[in-house]
Amino acid sequence: TVGYGEVHALLGLNGSGKTSLALTLMGAGGYKPARGRILFDGRDITALSLTERARLGLTLAWQEPARFEGLVAADYLALGMREPSRARIEEAMAAVALSPVVYLGRTVNHALSGGERKRIELAAVYAMRPRLAILDEPDSGIDVMSLQDIVTLLRRMADEGTSVLLITHRDEMVEMADTASLMCGGAIVNTGAPDEVRGYFAQRCRPHGDLLGYQPWDEKAGGTYQRVVAEGVCDE
Repeated sequence: TVGYGEVHALLGLNGSGKTSLALTLMGAGGYKPARGRILFDGRDITALSLTERARLGLTLAWQEPARFEGLVAADYLALGMREPSRARIEEAMAAVALSPVVYLGRTVNHALSGGERKRIELAAVYAMRPRLAILDEPDSGIDVMSLQDIVTLLRRMADEGTSVLLITHRDEMVEMADTASLMCGGAIVNTGAPDEVRGYFAQRCRPHGDLLGYQPWDEKAGGTYQRVVAEGVCDE
């Protein structure tokens, strides 16, 4: 559950199912829940299309930002806004520490670095004023100095009423959240305060070693419960 105006961090090793969950929540890529329902503001949206969910105020920022040949940043930001305005577009660019003068006229393509495209995509999300922003590893490929800019933006979004689901594999990012969950082997294995989830992650999740072979839902084996993921293991 992600509360109103709250940043909820979803932590997990690569391959644990975080992106699959994000796509399921957004209704993208043909992903659907195997069981259960998706509730948004008390409404069952499980059967709604991606477009219908977007109209309700859900948005998803991809881990790898898209490239658009021939589309400048100003127009890219305007696409997702209900009432585009130059002032709001410039505000959004400034919020991600990019100069509107320098970047709004630049094409969103390979000429920009991955970090620049990531910032522009986050600016586009901020400009939309979504009710729920699902951010798939916004910290991926970002240098340490830039991480603080992202943290500042996410707190700003939350303060302005946007609920944020921050998906990350970096446990240091979790501390800026209000609440957090740990995902392992396609399941949420711990939810609580950020420091509690970080502690659980540090103690029980680790890269693959000699524990390969067990499946995510295996019964007790060798005296421990183990969930296997693409790049690591969580012990229960």
